[in-house]
Amino acid sequence: MPAPVSPTPAAAPVPRPGAVYFIGRVILRPLIWLLYRPRVVGRENVPASGPVLLASNHLASLDTVIIPTSATRPVQFLIKSAYFTGPGALGRAKRWFFTSIGGVPVQRATGRDARAALDAGSSILRAGSVFAVFPEGSRSRDGKLHDGHGGAAWMARDTGAAVVPVGLIGTGTVAPFSHLLPGRPRLEVRFGEPLDLTDLEGMPDGKARREITERMMAAIAALSGQERSGSVNASSRD
Repeated sequence: MPAPVSPTPAAAPVPRPGAVYFIGRVILRPLIWLLYRPRVVGRENVPASGPVLLASNHLASLDTVIIPTSATRPVQFLIKSAYFTGPGALGRAKRWFFTSIGGVPVQRATGRDARAALDAGSSILRAGSVFAVFPEGSRSRDGKLHDGHGGAAWMARDTGAAVVPVGLIGTGTVAPFSHLLPGRPRLEVRFGEPLDLTDLEGMPDGKARREITERMMAAIAALSGQERSGSVNASSRD
């Protein structure tokens, strides 16, 4: 008698932004405009449909707010897993909020946890949505653009999503209402043209991912105007 076949585990549901995300964006857009008056360039470079991977530099916590409020489509992010696991009523509230906005929990680790986060990001892209990543991995404390990690390139290669570079300018130093002061530079969000990766078809995966990462970081540097450090970012843990 043959052994019983174990049922195939159901695929994990794809995180989706809920009503909280859309209500929050309606509220935050005018608030962000009032506080910072960001100059947004290149919105038209984000495809109106299909999977899109936004790859941005990372200067401040504000970045995770300024990108979704500047983009024309809903944007989902990787979010530190600590926000999903806190104890008590506050922990439950945070878990509910970040789940409601379609956040994907990620631990700053390698191996199984990191792969699970990449798989979650890929699932969002395969569903035809927009997913944003910071290839540097964490905020730049020195203002330079650090080398990108390979996760973003892996998702791009895995899903065939359009890769749109994003350059943020001033988010690390801008203060609320500083745009009202004469001569103060304005915060800027620059969406670049999707990267042309057609020449990488048929290239071995490892080599292709390295090339995608380099093109991604070069495009971000061109948009943000940052100096490239030539090394990975070890100056910040968040």
